[in-house]
Amino acid sequence: MTPQTQGRKRKAVTRDVPEPEEHQLDDGLQNGLDGILSHSEDESEESARGDDSDLEDENDEEGEEEVEDEEELDSDEIPSADEEENIRNQIRDLKTTGGINRSASTKKLNDVLRKVNGNATYTVDRDGLADLSLEEEPDSSEELGSKYTVTQDANGNPRFVYKDIDPVYDSDDSDAPTHANTIGNIPLSFYDSYPHIGYDINGKKISRPAKGEALDTLLDSIEIPKGWTGLTDPATGKPLELSREELEVLKKITRNEVPEEGYDPYPDMVEYFTGIEEVMPLSAAPEPKRRFIPSKHEAKRVMKIVKAIREGRIKPYKPPSEEGEEDPDVKRYDIWADEAPRPDHPMKIPAPKLPPPGYEESYHPPPEYLPDKEEKTAWQQADEEDREKEYLPTDHDALRKVPGYDKFVKEKFERCLDLYLAPRVRRSKLNIDPESLLPKLPSPDELRPFPTTCATMYSGHEGRVRSLAIDPSGKYLASGGDDGTVRVWELLTGRQLWSVKLDAQEAVDVVRWRPGLDAFILSATAGESIYLVIPLALLITPELEQSSRDVLDAGFGYAASNPSSSTSSTLTAVGTKKEPPAKWARPGARLEAQGVFLKATVRSAIKVLAWHRRGDYFTTVSPRGQSSAIAIHTLSKHLTQLPFRRLKGLPQAALFHPSKPVFFVATQRAVRSYDLAKQELLKILQPGARWISSLDMHPGGDNLLVGSYDRRLLWHDLDLSALPYKTLRYHRKAIRAVRFHQGGLPLFADASDDGTVQVFHGKVVGDLMENATIVPLKVLRGHRVDAGGLGVLGLDWHPKEPWCVSAGADGVCRLWC
Repeated sequence: MTPQTQGRKRKAVTRDVPEPEEHQLDDGLQNGLDGILSHSEDESEESARGDDSDLEDENDEEGEEEVEDEEELDSDEIPSADEEENIRNQIRDLKTTGGINRSASTKKLNDVLRKVNGNATYTVDRDGLADLSLEEEPDSSEELGSKYTVTQDANGNPRFVYKDIDPVYDSDDSDAPTHANTIGNIPLSFYDSYPHIGYDINGKKISRPAKGEALDTLLDSIEIPKGWTGLTDPATGKPLELSREELEVLKKITRNEVPEEGYDPYPDMVEYFTGIEEVMPLSAAPEPKRRFIPSKHEAKRVMKIVKAIREGRIKPYKPPSEEGEEDPDVKRYDIWADEAPRPDHPMKIPAPKLPPPGYEESYHPPPEYLPDKEEKTAWQQADEEDREKEYLPTDHDALRKVPGYDKFVKEKFERCLDLYLAPRVRRSKLNIDPESLLPKLPSPDELRPFPTTCATMYSGHEGRVRSLAIDPSGKYLASGGDDGTVRVWELLTGRQLWSVKLDAQEAVDVVRWRPGLDAFILSATAGESIYLVIPLALLITPELEQSSRDVLDAGFGYAASNPSSSTSSTLTAVGTKKEPPAKWARPGARLEAQGVFLKATVRSAIKVLAWHRRGDYFTTVSPRGQSSAIAIHTLSKHLTQLPFRRLKGLPQAALFHPSKPVFFVATQRAVRSYDLAKQELLKILQPGARWISSLDMHPGGDNLLVGSYDRRLLWHDLDLSALPYKTLRYHRKAIRAVRFHQGGLPLFADASDDGTVQVFHGKVVGDLMENATIVPLKVLRGHRVDAGGLGVLGLDWHPKEPWCVSAGADGVCRLWC
């Protein structure tokens, strides 16, 4: 359409026409217009080639013809059916009309259109485009002109570009598709400084949704719509609304309910197995014999198969050979066909293998292995000898871009020199299982008997029980404690038979029975005094009581018969009287009435007392006595000797050898053995302990047991070395006492401040080629640890049975059987 024809349109006087005919005319008119439009598009190029002068002449002619046409529209003629058909044929002929007759056809089309419809004015331009304006909208061309712009396309033809439809506020675009935000997992806070919140699938910006004022927010919070949650969708920035089903699911989850409908959280239990135990089986019939006898039918079938294999009728399966047919034209030479096997040289050592390459040697290493600028600068400035690596990791996009290694030849040459010149030594490595090196210890059940449970408890002491001992007959138990009393108990029943209070201020540190059955004498120490007691209340025979008193009184007769020896022994070289190392005397009438018949007083407090196997000698240890710390007493002479003028270290314990004239003295860190006959030092044992607490000798005399305050139990074999044969660490606190079983059973035990007594199996054989066997057996628990941190203070074994007794700091003695 041309703007000149649109500006000169006028109203046409029409009359009413029936609706059916109007629709038919409209359809025919539409078909005609379609043809005109398609024809105008085909002929657009030819019309564009005309001169400007021709266009002006044609416009003038069209203006004149339009005036004439408007006058002709004032007639009241209505075309008949034949005229309508004629109009359609003329419109179809316009499609085939050439460019030369374009103006004539345009005039004819205008005449036809004026006759067809009297209600509208149609104008056809020179390009064959029809323009019409209805009577009801006389200014439609002006409105359309404001909604589009006229431009030219690539061919120079006019092009109408319409503006986008701007929906008003009340328009309903709820059916319009929502643009999904494609920013992914990026938070919307990154777009706070932009007017948009992301991009849609077409790459267009998604505007930020408008936010209402505070009043609108308050009204929205008061009038809550359905599905309102108060949350914001992180993808779109719009309010997040949930459906009713989703709200119901959230409500059930907050109530700890199952979201599924019809779910029963408490279904009825299905008893798959019955809880009734049947006493009798379902069938008591004996097993049939065929279950135990091999089947003869199977034997026949097996023999049949064996016979077929032997005859060759059944051959085992052989997989087909994968070798293909060889080409006879191809000749192959085996250069190793005549090579004879050669034995390996005994000194041939294969070259060590290079380590496999790591990530740093990769042509495309991970970023964390690549050096930064500072590391590169430091590596380049450092000397070649000081560099940790001979190269720097470098990143390459592809393997074909990796250049040649400039130090390849040098490295290979140095490698060859290393292999050629570096001496290599063959070392034979033993593949030995570490478990096989450990001795195979027997099971504790095979080493019975040994004590396992507490059989009897002895309660009666006020305070800690320091020491205890079982008499040689195994019937009585003597104990001494902090209350200064010595008590004698019946071993099996735990009944107290006799007690005496030796000292009101000093504690009884040691109680020991005199070895041998010829006398019934108990020795006890309290402070600096040694008491020798015969418990009169016990059921002993008069002959045993008399022999015991004769042993104690023999010393008084010896002193009376040999006054010169006793006097000379107490004089110094100058002739002055020397203080004796011990004073032997009667204890007093009160103690004598209770059975205490002899008392010996030394220079310092006594902590250890040990008897000789014959019962005539015993030794005492006073750690603070210095030169008088170790004393050997003779009971039959009431004589005390100090064998050492000076000791290296503080003495802790001393004892006699069970069969030889050897005396053992333990200081804080060493154990020394002396020959009493030759009066010389035999051996110094180094247990390796920081502070020795106690020691005991095996009945065989070749093994020594040492306990220490640093929680070690040390076994010394006197025939092997001065160092311990075995060190046992099983206690958490200090070890107070150790004891061997003296009745021939391979048992020994130790007592610790952690409140436990540990029993061990210690087998010693006469063969010097076989070492002692030590096996832990049992941990005896029962004593309580007092407030001072002390647990079990004393320990002793029964002379015949595998029983042991323990003295605790809780004031109770226990018998373990």
